[in-house]
Amino acid sequence: MNDIIQAMETRRSIRQFKPDMPRKEDLQQIIEAGLYAANGRGRQGAIILAVTNRELRDRLSALNREIGGFPEGKDPFYGAPAVLIVLADKSCPTGIYDGSLVMGNLMLAAHALGLGSIWIHRAKEEFERPEYKQLLKDLGIEGEWEGIGHCVVGTIDGEAPQPAPRRDGRVFWAE
Repeated sequence: MNDIIQAMETRRSIRQFKPDMPRKEDLQQIIEAGLYAANGRGRQGAIILAVTNRELRDRLSALNREIGGFPEGKDPFYGAPAVLIVLADKSCPTGIYDGSLVMGNLMLAAHALGLGSIWIHRAKEEFERPEYKQLLKDLGIEGEWEGIGHCVVGTIDGEAPQPAPRRDGRVFWAE
């Protein structure tokens, strides 16, 4: 089987991570794969904010927990040490779709390197808040950005889950 198709079929969302930070070289490869995602009109209207700073990661987790309505002490990032946040340029008409493709590439690349990942939502709500708009400005990121998702990445703690059977009736041929 083709390696890319195999990765697509075997990648799973991971919900338990070891605390060890992945190697920077691995994170760079994952990010590079994200930057090569297909995008509308070649605009490349999505960016990636790579968070490896533990304090910032924990602040993002706490806000994500609050927005999600989760109980105190719950980590919506499942203990993953690295957070790759995808944001889309609000002026780009295909930004949300482009950012979604970036997220897919990030997760597949992490899997290909033997790391686990999962797409965590609520980035949209986080980056609507003034303190996170300010964070972007403090990092030198200008413009209006919409949060697409958090790709949390780390070493899997335990076994990856088995895939659920694919539901029938999801393909329609018009021959």
